[in-house]
Amino acid sequence: MAVMRMGYMHVRVTDLAEAKEHYANTVGLYQTLEQDGRVYYKGWDEWDHHSIVIEEGGVGYVKCGFKCERPEDIADIEAKATVYGYPVERMVAGENPEVGDGIRVTLASGHQVEFYSHMTSYGLEVGTHNPDAFPRHMVGIGAPRLDHALLWVNDVAGIERFFMDCVGMYPTERVVTSLDDDAKTLATWLTLGESNHDIALLEAPENKIHHFAFEMRSWDDILKAADIFAMDDVPIDIGPTRHGITRGTTIYFFDPSGNRNETFAGGYRCFRDRPMVTWTADQLGKAIFYHSRELNERFLTVAT
Repeated sequence: MAVMRMGYMHVRVTDLAEAKEHYANTVGLYQTLEQDGRVYYKGWDEWDHHSIVIEEGGVGYVKCGFKCERPEDIADIEAKATVYGYPVERMVAGENPEVGDGIRVTLASGHQVEFYSHMTSYGLEVGTHNPDAFPRHMVGIGAPRLDHALLWVNDVAGIERFFMDCVGMYPTERVVTSLDDDAKTLATWLTLGESNHDIALLEAPENKIHHFAFEMRSWDDILKAADIFAMDDVPIDIGPTRHGITRGTTIYFFDPSGNRNETFAGGYRCFRDRPMVTWTADQLGKAIFYHSRELNERFLTVAT
């Protein structure tokens, strides 16, 4: 089975015009389609038709999608999810613009996750024939691509099992209540391959999305992003700083509707034989924000 990556994130926004300004001119994504109250975007280093969808009418998580290598991989996930008792729906080509046949799984948390193997190729902004290193006229922070998301869920251990047993992910890091054998898992970071995480889960009283992240190339890009956010009066949650978990560098910030975004760079590469890292709850401040070793109230209480 080969699930390759998170392919798209779909969220609601309260004001479409404000959100378009944010994602196009501050984050620097390229609009590929607008129809039926939805706008579709891609980063400059993404080749599929879209990775971000914003939809007017509220705020917060609608669904996310993971791209599989082959149609057979979708069938495999469908069979395994059915055995586990997860509701599974078929989706047909075109139901999501430019996306082929697939399935939609509803997790115990209520989050909908889609799996597909085809999306219309839109092309890299630098092309594939003798390309330059980056587009000459990038806008805003020039986010290259969607990287990962963190979901609030009411059963971390159970939903972790779905991503491990049905999707083929493995955990790279966990936060646990203690080092005892009966300790509870409070959060987990899961990867499909060599990235340090493709999705993370955090135990919470409500089932929402905490943030979705855009990959940046370096610490210099993170610092430049902070300058752009200051110029554009973007509300910053925290950063620039470093995570203890993943070792990545980061800024958390909000779109005009209050959906939390992240710029993320660095961290370590993973392999299936790499030992999993364990953090205890009493060290959560260091785990999340390595420099200050303190969590701000917004980070723990705001999700959409």
